[in-house]
Amino acid sequence: MNLNNLHNVYFIGIGGIGMSALARYFKFIGKNVAGYDRTESPLTMELTGLGIGIHYEDRLSLVPKNFMDKGNTLIVYTPAVPKDHSEYLYFVTRGFEVKKRSEVLGLITEDTFCFAVAGTHGKTTTSSILAHLLKETGTPLTAFLGGISEDFNSNFLLEGTEYSVVEADEFDRSFLRLSPNVACITSMDADHLDIYGDSEALKKSFADFALKIKPNGKLFVHNGLPIPGITYGIEDGSDFSITNVNVKEGVYEFDINTPVITLRKVRFAKPGRHNLLNALAAFSMALETGAPADRLANALLTFKGVQRRFTYQVQSGDFIFIDDYAHHPSEIDAVHQAVTEMHRGKKVLAVFQPHLFSRTRDFADDFADSLSKFDSVILLDIYPARESPLEGIDSNWLLSKIDNPNKKLLKKSDLVAEIKKQAPVILVTMGAGDIGLEVPKIKKELGYAN
Repeated sequence: MNLNNLHNVYFIGIGGIGMSALARYFKFIGKNVAGYDRTESPLTMELTGLGIGIHYEDRLSLVPKNFMDKGNTLIVYTPAVPKDHSEYLYFVTRGFEVKKRSEVLGLITEDTFCFAVAGTHGKTTTSSILAHLLKETGTPLTAFLGGISEDFNSNFLLEGTEYSVVEADEFDRSFLRLSPNVACITSMDADHLDIYGDSEALKKSFADFALKIKPNGKLFVHNGLPIPGITYGIEDGSDFSITNVNVKEGVYEFDINTPVITLRKVRFAKPGRHNLLNALAAFSMALETGAPADRLANALLTFKGVQRRFTYQVQSGDFIFIDDYAHHPSEIDAVHQAVTEMHRGKKVLAVFQPHLFSRTRDFADDFADSLSKFDSVILLDIYPARESPLEGIDSNWLLSKIDNPNKKLLKKSDLVAEIKKQAPVILVTMGAGDIGLEVPKIKKELGYAN
């Protein structure tokens, strides 16, 4: 399939973070772009602002007529779209070129020097740091990110086409469509068991991904993962390792040890040991471009972050508000480690919106253990995303498992009043659903509106 011969690209599920990055790409290179999504969001509004037509009803009559020409139209869909979606069924049964997002990403990047970041946690931050490092060292790259980079204010970056940076998503085994030159696996914790069935099948999928690397390519793996590769870690003798970690005025200072050189007193400002690992993985991969190690190390300090990844929403003398995308027990543990390391001795109120009924069911005890570590916990109702409810699986059931006397289940409409009542020193909101939309409301009601 030659993407250059296409005039039109139509997206089913255009508002997803990965889909919207692809939509930006095709719009940027001069294609006609339009799409459907279930609901309007900040991402879809941004796409509309770029001149991309979007509708929110599954109705074929709303698809622009020029996108009904199957000779020069590509249909891109996300696996989250139901297979009985009427637009999807129409295009599939009428012989249109219909491809998953991951297939299209593979086509775009196959002729580039491709960096792919895989892992159940850390993909978005690691790939965003990597894109930042490459941009700062003048590397001609295109980046497709799974979050909004605060450095680019976008999930898409086009600075050239020689190199590409992509997230290798394990959901629906999408990452097996890629053929990277350099890849990284950050983690392989059990997740997406609704897709894989068990953790062993998930691990096999990551092993299959490792086999997709091009001949003479390289694989970086977090030390301890059961896949051979170039290891990275903290104070553990890895091939690439961070040692002598200190925190100075909220900024990490440390040494980076590579097989060739040791860089002293490197600085990085994003909290959490998990973010140190993400930074090290990105740094190690970026060296494969031949960029000077000292320039890459200096660029780490200027990385601003990714929206909803331990993002400080408020930092005043007596109140700190942090928002994070954490939706898995391991990610909640990472948030707890970061907030307690950076703000020692201060009490933390955690607000958590569970994401998916199946994930809540599969990891209920782990969620309960992770949330119990905070001083106070507020649970919101489960965000269903693509799922229908499961009998007996709800936030009240999860709440009963949390071993913490300071716990409550609330509706979103009652959240601000409870936050005011508790008057926390540190507030942390977490979840992958629509809890992020509550952040501006919370700030406004607490008197911290921008």
